[in-house]
Amino acid sequence: MTDRPSPPSAASLPVVGWLGGWPISILSLVLGLAALFVFRRGLPHVAWIVGYLLLLWLLFVLITELRAPLHERGRAVVATVADYTIQTLYHNLLLFVLPAYYAAATLDSPNVIFVAAVAAGALVTAVDPVYRWIVQPRPWLNHALLGFSMFAALNVALPLVRVQPFLALESSAALSALALAPAFRRGAGGWWRAHAHALGAALVGLALVWVVGRFVVPPAPLHLARAVLARDVVDLRPVDPVPDGVISAARVAEWNVLTAYTAVYAPAGIRQPIRHVWWRDGEQVAYVELPTPVRGGRRQGFRTYSAYSDPRPPLAGRYHVDVVTASGQLIGRLRFTVTP
Repeated sequence: MTDRPSPPSAASLPVVGWLGGWPISILSLVLGLAALFVFRRGLPHVAWIVGYLLLLWLLFVLITELRAPLHERGRAVVATVADYTIQTLYHNLLLFVLPAYYAAATLDSPNVIFVAAVAAGALVTAVDPVYRWIVQPRPWLNHALLGFSMFAALNVALPLVRVQPFLALESSAALSALALAPAFRRGAGGWWRAHAHALGAALVGLALVWVVGRFVVPPAPLHLARAVLARDVVDLRPVDPVPDGVISAARVAEWNVLTAYTAVYAPAGIRQPIRHVWWRDGEQVAYVELPTPVRGGRRQGFRTYSAYSDPRPPLAGRYHVDVVTASGQLIGRLRFTVTP
């Protein structure tokens, strides 16, 4: 009895191998940048994301079930080509949604971690030698990358079809975990156990979303379109705005009020309650539940504002106003400084 041959590496494939996989990397990067250029022109197209997700999942199911028979019949090269296709789909999916997550992220908050993870995934899947060195030898990491890619894509796609952002976050976690059922089948010994393991993973995903995800994952495609400090807001227009974000304590004392004007972009059909949380030098000084929920579909964003009345001395300090969803996801942050 002989050992089953290992799958052919990129070096054994014609044309590709003699450059160590770099042609695939270059092609994947070019296609990804082309897709990124298209999607930078607007929000990601739901049909494209769904199409990529379906193709990615079907290929994953097929290659999971057929890898062993292909090796036994001496057709391991088919599995290798399928692996390259899956890698390219990973790359394009992550690039599709990266601009939406970047726009929704607040760079000095924990949700920048998720944006960095999406960017790292897009980079690793673009460079074939790195992907073969880090991901390919580790099936668990490959499966984790599949779940992460599907989660990141679904979390952007679902709000585009009028699913509320936090429900989209929870649904994305559950669906991406359930999609891994074929991977669980190999170790579980049957579909029933595989589905049970996938359901368990989905429940764990929901718990993680509630405890950690709502603070770490930006509420894409919602984002802060504009934020400015002003004395007042009349007819949804800021009065005496402070565009540079620097104001003297004497002027604040004269106004006896500070107003945070924010415009929040959301897809059509979304109704999202939000709140403004005011901070000075790391201490919360005001908390305002806005009476009107954000209504999606306005190109310049849904205009909202809150006022911090009768500010108490000392007035000088570094302030910021967090724009937060009802579930706790940070949409954006208005920063300003009051000088002595």
